Amino acid sequence: IATVAEEIASELGPIDILVANAGGPPAGTFDDFDDEALHQAFELTTASAWRLADAVIRSMKERGAGVIVFITSSSTKEPISGLFLSNMMRPAVVGMAKTLSKELGKHGIRVLCVAPGRIETPRTQALGHSGIDAIPLGRLGRPSEFGDVVAFLASPRASYVTGVSLLVDGGTSSGLLS
Repeated sequence: IATVAEEIASELGPIDILVANAGGPPAGTFDDFDDEALHQAFELTTASAWRLADAVIRSMKERGAGVIVFITSSSTKEPISGLFLSNMMRPAVVGMAKTLSKELGKHGIRVLCVAPGRIETPRTQALGHSGIDAIPLGRLGRPSEFGDVVAFLASPRASYVTGVSLLVDGGTSSGLLS
């Protein structure tokens, strides 16, 4: 990751915006996993987010600007049945992001999370989590709609937004704070 970040910076200039996104760990319940599965889920979901942030933070600090957006999951607001590892690992990324937002704000760096709900993706289809009847807007979200939210939050138009985890779920969450 560090090598790729250096190559990008030398070819295109310093990285101003990092969007850190990892695939989800396998579905299952506590009884379905062992230590190796736990380690793999940590590496995929949590450690990769840390490594990506680590690859850009020093440069962003030197320049006094930057945006880091971690793509998490609606499971960080409400655990999703059958996604034990995701329910466990993704909140760690949110905790890291919130901590980084406090530490890096004074350096002009914003850190946020965007948590997709049911978005039309192969993973949603594979997990069988369409559940359209539970979505107040009555449909799955489109990837472009999710991307538009990420693009807005990474843009100067959201320059006073940091340390939040925004849920993009068509109104599915029952929580008071999204």
